[in-house]
Amino acid sequence: MIQCTFKRYEKKYLLNPAQYEAVREGMEAYMTPDQYGNYAICNVYYDTDDFRLIRTSLEKPVYKEKLRVRSYGAASDDSKAFVELKKKFDGVVYKRRVTMGAADAVSYLNGDQPGGDTQIFREIDWFMHCYRPTPKAFIAYDREAYAGRGNPDLRVTFDTNLRGRSERVDLRSGDDGQPILKGNQILMEIKIPGAEPLWLARLLSENGIFSTSFSKYGAYYKQYVLRASAQFLPATVCETALEYQKGVLCVA
Repeated sequence: MIQCTFKRYEKKYLLNPAQYEAVREGMEAYMTPDQYGNYAICNVYYDTDDFRLIRTSLEKPVYKEKLRVRSYGAASDDSKAFVELKKKFDGVVYKRRVTMGAADAVSYLNGDQPGGDTQIFREIDWFMHCYRPTPKAFIAYDREAYAGRGNPDLRVTFDTNLRGRSERVDLRSGDDGQPILKGNQILMEIKIPGAEPLWLARLLSENGIFSTSFSKYGAYYKQYVLRASAQFLPATVCETALEYQKGVLCVA
């Protein structure tokens, strides 16, 4: 069965190759590879014309939300796609999703066809009504995933070759894009309903690995979209890529 709701903590870490190898070796006794092995994940992020959702997210508020459509590998019209509404409140991530064909997902979010009569569809419909978002960025990456041997709710993933584009923002247009991570960095994510196990905390500490705030869409936005779209933002928002990366908001 496809899981449609999630409630968990998600921590992110940027690793170098040596740290990645150390974590892989240290967790062998506790984790098992995901049943699907290594795979590509493709996402289309929806946002307002002035990128209000990602700009708000990057300010690290107590509550934030976003909408994306996801497929595993580049999609065709009939490929399975997940329309996901993701919210984060006080450090806890809540994800709600529905499944449909990739072409149907586009038609649904464009308002060309109805979704369904479920609570999750109603939540997505309300989000679309409030923000009127449109596809703004395509983000893809290659994932290596693991689950806990005795605790399948514990998941550890490693993402490489993060890439994105602002043209052809469609899951059916291939999975190419501009690089997001610098050099040979690897993004590790730990996803768990509660506290992480002691063995994992010790493994991270021994290898000097500490959590960081990182958003794939946010990183792409700062590197590629912000500078190009600055001229179209409202006059009261005069962010530049350099100012934003320094954590400075310049309000005219």
